Amino acid sequence: MKLLRIICSFSYGPRSSLFCHKRLVGSRRMLSVASDHSAMPEFMDYLDSLKNYEKSGVPKDAGTDSDDGFDLGRMRRLLGRLGNPHSRFKAVHIAGTKGKGSTAAFLANILQAEGYSVGCYTSPHILTIRERISVGKYGGPVPADRLNRLFREIKTILDESIRTENGHLSHFEVFTSMAFTVFAEESVDIAIIEAGLGGARDATNVIYGSELVASIITSIGEEHLDALGGSLESIAVAKSGIIKQGRPVVLGGPFLPKIERILREKALAMNSPVLSASDASTRTSIKRVEVVNGRLYQLCDMVFHVHGDSQPDVELLDLKMSMLGRHQLQNAATATCAVLCLRDSGWIVSDSSIRIGLEQTYMLGRNQLLTSSQASALGLNAVTVLLDGAHTKDSAKALVDTIRLTLSNPAVALVVAMAMDKDHVAFAKEFLSGTRVEAVFLTEVSIAGASSRSTSSTLLRDRWIHASEELGISVLHDGKPEYSEAVMNDDRVVIVSNSSFANSVQAAYQILKRRAGNKRAVLVITGSLHVVSSVLHCLDN
Repeated sequence: MKLLRIICSFSYGPRSSLFCHKRLVGSRRMLSVASDHSAMPEFMDYLDSLKNYEKSGVPKDAGTDSDDGFDLGRMRRLLGRLGNPHSRFKAVHIAGTKGKGSTAAFLANILQAEGYSVGCYTSPHILTIRERISVGKYGGPVPADRLNRLFREIKTILDESIRTENGHLSHFEVFTSMAFTVFAEESVDIAIIEAGLGGARDATNVIYGSELVASIITSIGEEHLDALGGSLESIAVAKSGIIKQGRPVVLGGPFLPKIERILREKALAMNSPVLSASDASTRTSIKRVEVVNGRLYQLCDMVFHVHGDSQPDVELLDLKMSMLGRHQLQNAATATCAVLCLRDSGWIVSDSSIRIGLEQTYMLGRNQLLTSSQASALGLNAVTVLLDGAHTKDSAKALVDTIRLTLSNPAVALVVAMAMDKDHVAFAKEFLSGTRVEAVFLTEVSIAGASSRSTSSTLLRDRWIHASEELGISVLHDGKPEYSEAVMNDDRVVIVSNSSFANSVQAAYQILKRRAGNKRAVLVITGSLHVVSSVLHCLDN
């Protein structure tokens, strides 16, 4: 790859090239965990000793309600030893293929704007594992000293639980139990709980009865197929496992008719009222995109008539959202429907709090545009850098739609790293068919601090070439004999594999600058929240 080395150094002085290399490479594992290990060394070492399915991948049928599914009894026994903290606060439980984290953030911010003390439990994290637990009236990651203190208090219980469960307690189960304990000890008014995998057998699916205010199912897509039964229908069944007897359920959607039928039949069987964010009673639209103080916003309207009255339940006009894309507007609508469920249960939440909460929600790694100073700090001058953790066909389509909606037909180069258990070809097709891509650099990053789940860059390249062939798109890839001579002047889509994340970013940047012409040049880094985390850790450090 002599030419790649030439491209990477092209127009870089020694200082800027070395700066970018240090920023973007470093030790990938150290970048992902250094701050947590320095602040919580004993606790993080303890967690690292447990089985972590984010690192190793989830076993076949683990998320299904079957003999091969995760053992919820194990989680209930652990919580019992801790005094059943999950029974001491009200909760909203969220499952779905995509949109869980954004919907949780919208809902938490709305309730905080009303003045409630809110716990929020989500995964994965970007910069620190403490992001997964936020608590209080203002949110923010749980303090390190709070987790350290709790760990010391319950370590004996955890040790005994691990012994009695024959070492089978997982990283996620232990951390979830700690989140529930924090929420109980802080006496939160309500907790927003995001399921980790599926729903029926997820470790979070232990909240029953009056403690559960509502369940939310955001979307159903083909992710974790093997772990959730092998079909879209089996995934829907697994997600519907969070619907509880007599408790309302909010459906985000839109869903395929056969999938919505599965969800509604489960709700009917459980005598659970259904509110839908996708039916005719809800009207949402994006009016235009604006730039305010260097940040993009989408100006939206949202009108809800879910109770069938002539007057809307909620009417939000000229809503200014910094979470971009139609999918984020749908997530905002889903969170608002959940608020209507809370109102029906006696919670007081004003329309102004809904507006404030939706407008103030902003999440790292979700359609995140770096500022010009951040891009320059990485040696990426005069291009727009967009970070997004898209890793499925549906999320790739949403990202492409957002690029077209907000950035006006730009020249695009991609840097992509993905886990092994994703549909790489379907992901690639959404980009290759949805927008003009100048170059795609396939690379590698660690997944949850380990390399075992990361797809090799050469395999990713082959999958993208396969996708281009199925679409009839001519590409120039680094396996062709003419690649070295043609790469900077050919007008075909360039597809390259390189295991170095830093070199991939630099090379994509150089090709993009050459090819963009008068168009806006957009460098998109995507494929996983872990690749986004790598970039943000560089800036954070």
